[in-house]
Amino acid sequence: MKIVAVSQRVDHFPERNEIRDALDQRLITFCWWLGLSPCRYPTGCTRPCLMAGPIQKRWTLGWPPSSRKPLFFRGNDIGQCRERDLTEGWLLDHASQHQRPLLGICRGMQMMAHWAGVDLCSVQGHVRTRHRLTGEIAVEVNSYHGFSLATCPIDFEVIARSEDGEIEAIRHQSLPWEGWMWHPEREENFAARDLQRIKALFGG
Repeated sequence: MKIVAVSQRVDHFPERNEIRDALDQRLITFCWWLGLSPCRYPTGCTRPCLMAGPIQKRWTLGWPPSSRKPLFFRGNDIGQCRERDLTEGWLLDHASQHQRPLLGICRGMQMMAHWAGVDLCSVQGHVRTRHRLTGEIAVEVNSYHGFSLATCPIDFEVIARSEDGEIEAIRHQSLPWEGWMWHPEREENFAARDLQRIKALFGG
């Protein structure tokens, strides 16, 4: 079974003086349906010189071996958590340098665009709703985001748009990367099209 590295939402609990990494259990189930074993990537593990101790060195010096594929996920708008932004920026650099497969879901797609130098813009009518996509991916999907890509990043192509023209999915022109703005794990029944597309992206 292939291991997939998953970045996590960062939650602040000031009343407990805690900052926690969090992951929706539905994503775990979704990964198992794909035949993937999800491995939580801890926020803040970016460069070995900043880490101390065997656990952190295992994450930074040993990650990711050839069997691990980065999968970015939802939660936190870009700019809300500097540590998560830096962590995912490092992971994007690594995936680019080593040509690793990568899927960005919602925030993950936004982070891809941000990494490539594209701004985000506020969008209306895309939170807790459904809409029909047009383009290479022409299906109905869920939507839970308040920001959209201002334009398509350089070296990417648009493979789906919403009815109001917002970019809903992108694909890198040379790297095995895709970004989706919908949440496949939030569907009551996982869509076969999403499962098949991810398996093809990750070579499985």
